[in-house]
Amino acid sequence: MKNLKSTLVLSLLALFLIGMVNPVIAGKKTIIFSTSEPTAKIFIDGKLMGNGQVEVVVLSNSCVTVRAEKVGFLIETITFCNKKESAKPPKSYYLEMHRDDAYDASVQTDIANIDIEIQTSLEELAAWKLMSQIITSYFDVIEVTDRETGYLRTSWVVQSFQQNTIRSRVIIKLGNSDPLVYKVKLVSEESRFPGTSVKSDELYREWDRVLRKFENIVEELRTRLQ
Repeated sequence: MKNLKSTLVLSLLALFLIGMVNPVIAGKKTIIFSTSEPTAKIFIDGKLMGNGQVEVVVLSNSCVTVRAEKVGFLIETITFCNKKESAKPPKSYYLEMHRDDAYDASVQTDIANIDIEIQTSLEELAAWKLMSQIITSYFDVIEVTDRETGYLRTSWVVQSFQQNTIRSRVIIKLGNSDPLVYKVKLVSEESRFPGTSVKSDELYREWDRVLRKFENIVEELRTRLQ
């Protein structure tokens, strides 16, 4: 009995000392974090911790950043702090995720950012006129056009969304004269910032999706130039 009491005293003393020596651990807070999308990936300070629902531990006098991601939805980031000067972390947090407007306005495709060869049986002048007509039905401005070299490039069309900016253009180059072949590239690029200037080339990267308003341009060129 005496040994049992001694053990209990020592255990309580150890717990007390842990709290005194390491108040960071003693003062930690736990948050049950969940999202409206059960398959959403949840990252804590950049590390993938689970899907849909996880426990978020915030040590005393520190902060953690939680990020939720799912294809087709906006990326959501929230920071929880456990400090005297900050609001007390909640015991639970429910995140309602919202659709990605850029995703919904586009389609995934294997024709983005690659040269696609289109052979035509039309005479060169007729083919050039028809291509120009088709291109201007999708793009308001042709930036460069040179029939002699068979080169055409539209100006960028820029559209800004909630979390990114998309810019699109078409480039046509002569691939071969006999038979007459043109190379068509639908350029689709993304910046991860809304409102990005079209001139900020360093902020854009190739996007494997194209805006829906341009998805049929290559097929129309292929069909009508036959």
